[in-house]
Amino acid sequence: MTGIPQTHPRYHSLIARENIVEGVNKGITSMQGLVAQGRGECFDYLLGERTVPSALLAEKIASALLLLADRPVISVNGNTSALVPEKMVELASVTGASLEVNLFHRTEERVSRIISHLESFGATRVLGARGDGRLGLEHARAIVDQEGIYSADVVLVPLEDGDRCQKLVEMGKTVIAIDLNPFSRTSKTATLTIVDNVNRAMANMISYSRQLGNCSHGELEEIAGDFDNATFLREAVGELMENLKNQ
Repeated sequence: MTGIPQTHPRYHSLIARENIVEGVNKGITSMQGLVAQGRGECFDYLLGERTVPSALLAEKIASALLLLADRPVISVNGNTSALVPEKMVELASVTGASLEVNLFHRTEERVSRIISHLESFGATRVLGARGDGRLGLEHARAIVDQEGIYSADVVLVPLEDGDRCQKLVEMGKTVIAIDLNPFSRTSKTATLTIVDNVNRAMANMISYSRQLGNCSHGELEEIAGDFDNATFLREAVGELMENLKNQ
């Protein structure tokens, strides 16, 4: 990574690739995560590698929802632990959310490695190792902590897969997804979808959460307000099409 100059026009994207590869080498990211990263990069290209206005508004609303929550949880997978570990730890600290490791390709060793990795960035308590709750799915992402995702009222699920997102919504939880693909099942199923790069989205949410930290409950409710996720998705698709037209 030291060989990539910061003046390179695609510096941040190249660093993200290197972080994913390093995550695989450390045993925290699965090989399948490399494919997921490439898919996300494709949609980021189409959006112009920028945070579009609809995503910025969604990030502000998401921050208010986390601050309003009684039991907020930020779900952590292999890719996010490699890409934005310090940002997840900081967002959890600012909002009072818990961090919980939840993996599709789950092994106890990977869970342990990710927990240790997050702790190296300052996390003091990371859930996910107990695995004493079940979501009713037929794969390993069903395994959650009873005191974490299972009992949460608001769950932030960066880089999500659709069936768990749908199950969490069916359980009555407010699900905030970060997904660069506005056409995905996750994007369509989540309560609120942020169509943005996870690094930019996390940075913006940290900033908003700090700004909103002193707001009253009523002020936060007004910000969270009534929103239509389908409108956010349509606006993201519109930005994507406009960017393509201008190429």
